[in-house]
Amino acid sequence: MPNTKNSTVINLSRFISNFFNPIVSLLIYFIYSSIYFFEPGSSVSRFIPILLLIILPIVIWLIWNVKKGNYTNLDVSNRQQRKGFYFFISGVFFPYLSYDYLRNGTLDLVMLFLFILLLALQLSNYFVKSSMHTAFNVYVAALFFFREPILGFAWLLIAALVGITRVVLGRHTVKEVCMGATIASLVSFIYLYAAIQNFNL
Repeated sequence: MPNTKNSTVINLSRFISNFFNPIVSLLIYFIYSSIYFFEPGSSVSRFIPILLLIILPIVIWLIWNVKKGNYTNLDVSNRQQRKGFYFFISGVFFPYLSYDYLRNGTLDLVMLFLFILLLALQLSNYFVKSSMHTAFNVYVAALFFFREPILGFAWLLIAALVGITRVVLGRHTVKEVCMGATIASLVSFIYLYAAIQNFNL
């Protein structure tokens, strides 16, 4: 007889892990910040380049490589497969950051530190397959914290929950989840310091 309790935990973990994947978590933050902190025109002009130059290419790349059999799953949970994936993500960030700098004369700190986080995770992947789900959600918690501290703390709990689901689903070990959280915490701390300094100018 199947263990109903275990299957319920696995199904719930799968739902949480899939829903709070890196792209969706970032989308939630971008939509939230666009609605509450930008005028309608500027929020659209800010979000559309992110959608077209970063999000859509990554989603298309993931789906195409899973269909071709190059990636085992959409999480790219295989460490060797993840190496190429990181290089692709870094590649799509360069056009966006270049566009952002040429258009505004400065770099969006949110996207700049997201790029730094990706580079740190890429470097870590040569030694430990750090959890991207956990890392991205810790970073999103920092983004929310800068805007609304209560939401930041709430999202940090979500990040912890996501980390647990990654272990439950066997996609990461505890060490890999902790490594992802540690890297993201360091990057997030530097982001918050830079954002606060920039805000006070």
